Amino acid sequence: MFSWPTNYDACYTISGFISREGIGLHSGEKTKVKISPYEKEGYYISFSDKPCEIFKLTQDLIGSTMLCTAVKLGGRNLYTIEHLLSALAGCGLNYIHIEVDGREIPLLDGSAIQWVKAFEKVGIKKVPIPDNFFQEIKTPIILNKGGSVIALTPSEKTTIISTISFPYKAIGNQTFVIDLNPKCFVEKIAPARTFGFKDQFQELSELGLIKGGSLDNALVCDGDKWVNPPLRFDNEPIRHKILDLIGDLALVGLPKAQILVYKGSHSLNSLLASTLKN
Repeated sequence: MFSWPTNYDACYTISGFISREGIGLHSGEKTKVKISPYEKEGYYISFSDKPCEIFKLTQDLIGSTMLCTAVKLGGRNLYTIEHLLSALAGCGLNYIHIEVDGREIPLLDGSAIQWVKAFEKVGIKKVPIPDNFFQEIKTPIILNKGGSVIALTPSEKTTIISTISFPYKAIGNQTFVIDLNPKCFVEKIAPARTFGFKDQFQELSELGLIKGGSLDNALVCDGDKWVNPPLRFDNEPIRHKILDLIGDLALVGLPKAQILVYKGSHSLNSLLASTLKN
């Protein structure tokens, strides 16, 4: 039976190729992704119509962070990359090539677990640990954006302490703490789905967003209840916020730090990633 490592002492890639297709959250378009092991360290992306044009994902390529994380690649954008990157980084996978047919990574069920299950199906193998696999934190870092704050203090491991606060009774105040490793990521974070709010649906639709959102790929909160229960965890929303954070830090390496985040967002995560890169 497949078992994920309980630490990040080694780095892995997948042992074969996988492919998945589905609907993009914001475009509503059908999109397909093929993921393969690659001979170079990092995460590399190409588009099916230009297979020889391969881009290494770096923090400099991050574009929009409005409700998802997008990258600019050769004059075009690729949207909603964070769940796939979270699955890769959370599982300790590197040396990866991603070929995309479309302009958005498929949302699948709104979490990272279907990517994880695909990795398990082909297996993993050890590769050399890249220099930037982990970020060594020497001094504390504190960043804020609006009413959101993220703070890092040096540590020998990656510990995430995340808190959210929403006026909706179904969510309210939630805090979750995790000492991150591949096994814990797979069991406690990867299954957590993205979530949204029924009273914001019209506004987001008018902005041309969430065209592919449905009750099959996102939790929908309606004040004091969920439109599509049951939840996979009582505190599934805060776990998904941690999933997003891991994905947004994947391109600079997970920091060896105690990470305390209050009301996290893609824009705050991106600010931290850019700070770590520099």
